[in-house]
Amino acid sequence: PEIWDAVLGPLRPLLPGSLRAAPGEKLHQGARKLAAERIDDLYLQSISRWDPARLVIGGREPRTCLNGRPLALDGLDGVQRLMALDAVTYLPDDILVKVDRAAMGVSLEGRVPFLDHRVVEFAWRIPQSMKLRDGTAKWILRQVLYKHVPRALIERPKKGFSVPVGDWLRGPLRDWAESLLDESRLRQEGFFNPAPIRRTWAEHLSGRRNAQYHLWGVLMFQAWLKQSRTGQIEPSGYDQKAA
Repeated sequence: PEIWDAVLGPLRPLLPGSLRAAPGEKLHQGARKLAAERIDDLYLQSISRWDPARLVIGGREPRTCLNGRPLALDGLDGVQRLMALDAVTYLPDDILVKVDRAAMGVSLEGRVPFLDHRVVEFAWRIPQSMKLRDGTAKWILRQVLYKHVPRALIERPKKGFSVPVGDWLRGPLRDWAESLLDESRLRQEGFFNPAPIRRTWAEHLSGRRNAQYHLWGVLMFQAWLKQSRTGQIEPSGYDQKAA
């Protein structure tokens, strides 16, 4: 990914908006998805970080509607099926859980008003050509916004609320992460296969890829395991100001 970032760096202003941030990583993700034989396989690759059978000793992918008994969803094309899978899996089981807990805690309505059944039913009745047109997503919504909001406020890169975990793992949290991902420790505990974790950790430290999401899930389990056994929450040398 970092080689592609360097090659495409001077061309970023000319790239589609979706590729301007971390183009190398997105190209690698896209290449991995080419092996998908079904829309459901493609979707599972998009939301899953690890193959449980490769990572967890004795592990396997849980049976869900994505890899067990597929949802019928008859009459939908590929893009529509991806949207429907989002609506019945990722939306209620992930982002709504997180957003609801954070927003409702301060009496703030975030995504939920858009999920009023009348809004959802209307959205599904809109032709696909009015949602995605010439590479532009949310086309019809943009046309409405253009009438009321300056275009400069709409046509700009999407900004999330993520924190630079990848940089922290290479910096102030490196020793903490290294202790939790120590190969002998992983072998002794007997939950994870150390090889893919150590390889991913080395690639992340070298800067060859940003594996923060892959590593963070493992680190959270390791930190929980340590706390459950020893009662220690903060690692030795943990710099709260830096984190």
